[in-house]
Amino acid sequence: MGEGQQIDPIMGTAAMGSALFGWAFTLTKFAKVYSKKFGIGREKMMEKLWGDNYFDQKAKKWKNHADADDGTKIKRAFVSFMMEPVIRLCRATMNGELEKVDKMLGNLEIELKSDERKLTGKHFMKCIFQKWINAAEALLEMIILKLPSPVVAQKYRAAYLYEGDINDPTG
Repeated sequence: MGEGQQIDPIMGTAAMGSALFGWAFTLTKFAKVYSKKFGIGREKMMEKLWGDNYFDQKAKKWKNHADADDGTKIKRAFVSFMMEPVIRLCRATMNGELEKVDKMLGNLEIELKSDERKLTGKHFMKCIFQKWINAAEALLEMIILKLPSPVVAQKYRAAYLYEGDINDPTG
């Protein structure tokens, strides 16, 4: 992270998503899942999911370049492990491909109520994505993990908020 940089997905200070449809995700969310699968720590997994990191599925190893051992090109880990699942589920819901949706929801351990299964198109996608990667959860995660407590924040914010002498009783 660069000097003074405050937004960095690896640090858990960025979320990607759609405010219109109420879904968003952080690297932290996906790193929790994949750290178990790969048997590495969450922080290390967050580093692997961002930037010039690639996973060669056939060779079962991480790389810092797009060349697989078999000579093919591989996609960045962010694309393979985060964006492609999001895109696949989005397309399946929008196209009404219920068998694909059901399989993905089973893997994600998401259950739909009978009235939710009747939804179609954007409404169906919004319902599923808010259950899977809810924007409120992503925002709350960043607030809890990254924002300073009010006591700490007030020490440096008071000078910007109060026009009088910061050392007087009101300050």
